[in-house]
Amino acid sequence: MKEQGQARPEIGRAAGKRRYWAWLLVVPLALLVYPGVYSRSTPELYGFPFFYWYQFAVVIATALLTGVVYWLTRNRTDEGSGA
Repeated sequence: MKEQGQARPEIGRAAGKRRYWAWLLVVPLALLVYPGVYSRSTPELYGFPFFYWYQFAVVIATALLTGVVYWLTRNRTDEGSGA
């Protein structure tokens, strides 16, 4: 049985590194925070105005980016524990 209260330094360092990957999730926010950048109708893509296809592209990119950040920050040591 492990004694409680003993911190493993390698876990602390890994958690610190994983925290930096989470900052990538600010990118989609920055892409949508100012509508003046994308509130226009040209250029069109397959008949859709820029306003719509830009937001749709950001939604897809956000989903992919969230998956990448999850994959990079998951704790692989706890996956097999089942608890």
